Amino acid sequence: MTRTTPPVVRESPASRVGAAALSWVSAHREGFALDARALSADGDVNTSWKPLGELAQVCGLVRDRTDPADPRHRTAADLLGFAWRQTGDGRLFTALQRLEPFATYPLEVYAAFASAGLREPGYERAAATVAGTRGWRATEQDPNRRLGILNSERRGGLTRHGPVAPALRRTWLGALPEPWTFERAAGYTLTHVVFHLTDWGRAPDGVPPDLAGYLGHWLPPWLDTCLEGRQWDLACELTAVAVSLPTAPDRALLHDAWTRLAAAQHADGALPETGGTAGAPAPSGFRGCYHSTLMAAFAAALTVARLDDENTPAPTVPATPRSTPR
Repeated sequence: MTRTTPPVVRESPASRVGAAALSWVSAHREGFALDARALSADGDVNTSWKPLGELAQVCGLVRDRTDPADPRHRTAADLLGFAWRQTGDGRLFTALQRLEPFATYPLEVYAAFASAGLREPGYERAAATVAGTRGWRATEQDPNRRLGILNSERRGGLTRHGPVAPALRRTWLGALPEPWTFERAAGYTLTHVVFHLTDWGRAPDGVPPDLAGYLGHWLPPWLDTCLEGRQWDLACELTAVAVSLPTAPDRALLHDAWTRLAAAQHADGALPETGGTAGAPAPSGFRGCYHSTLMAAFAAALTVARLDDENTPAPTVPATPRSTPR
């Protein structure tokens, strides 16, 4: 019998944080499950469909950027299958389309699955009909959200309702603002602009040269500010941006970021959104850490894969013992 040699997974702060984060997500998968109110008029999209879409987005990326024999690959694929089953293998998107024809969140969530190869033709036909209306094109949205819808249309197999370039230039990042105007809300909008332009880190060349140069100059101090302020969720997103730009990533910047994120991660793999350290009490409940933990897994997968792509080995450092939460 031929034995398959398991892949060598380089040990680094990023790989350790990412593996532990994905393990936490797997152990808490039921927190992402849709309940009976997912199709209810009084249901909260932000506590049902949004987390599920984020799970699909992250797991699709981790699956794509890891070796099939890597345990992280298998865990991500398993979680992606779990998330798809929650949607009735896509059938619930058609039900959502009937309930809220002009809501954009069903398409945004569906796009995460479609980019991972999970599709529902019936929903795509219904969505294409709505997306062809004047009402859809005239829906008022924040600039960052409109850019996201354009990307979701592409990923979901629909015709984009408008050009990307003008939508990009109406965003905060697209305007190349004064760097001192950076704050938390601007940070989240800029990270998502980059994610939309790069298909969530898969295509770094999607960032225009002027934006890439601007981010190359100002992203390091912004990331340092977030790490210093213990804004772990945003720090993970900014780290993901750092490895989603056309130029080769700054290895020293990444090593510092992942070392500090590792120190904030708890023994069970959870990463708090803000504040705390590994020796502090664990984050309060699923809602208090699910997004930041997902973002840790996401950014870690991008980091390890990008360093491999660039053929620039990450620095070898001793494993940092984790403090057990009291």
